[in-house]
Amino acid sequence: METLDENQFTEFPKIPRLSRPALITEKIDGTNGQILITLDGEIYVGSRSRWLNDKQDNFGFWHWVMDRRDEVLTKLGPGRHFGEFWGSGIQRGYGLTKGNKRFSLFNVTRWAEQPLPPGCHVVPVIMGPEVFSTELVDDAVATLKIKGSFASPGFMQPEGVVVFHTAGNLLFKKTIEKDEEPKGRSKE
Repeated sequence: METLDENQFTEFPKIPRLSRPALITEKIDGTNGQILITLDGEIYVGSRSRWLNDKQDNFGFWHWVMDRRDEVLTKLGPGRHFGEFWGSGIQRGYGLTKGNKRFSLFNVTRWAEQPLPPGCHVVPVIMGPEVFSTELVDDAVATLKIKGSFASPGFMQPEGVVVFHTAGNLLFKKTIEKDEEPKGRSKE
């Protein structure tokens, strides 16, 4: 239990302005992954909630990274690299077959012009950066409904969008279907 120190001053945090740039990317329906590369060249592979290994994998992500170990080390370099692992046998599959899987990095500004390891991509930017508005988000969702997935052209059931609000340094998602329902629940 936290104790209250009546003499300790606590500063109220600054509130970011809502009317600031936002970047809208495609939300890919796969499984969250991360690659951690240490300064001394060690690689750790993780899911959203745990580290993976050759015996405890997540849809083959650990093996996928290790099969590209040299390219991952040299092209991604030290740091934490978050993204979505997706494709054949994972969630929607996106029309990929025969074990074809991809890893799409979330940090679009860092990786937009960088060479990436084989099978590694960047989540597609749908709109922005533009000043945030709910209309902008609705337009991005409508674009996906009409054009289909940007990550896998021709796949017509994309999941939705992720909105990165730059001033707030926050991510929000909006799905095309069942956005009003909490994840894991469906109306009967």
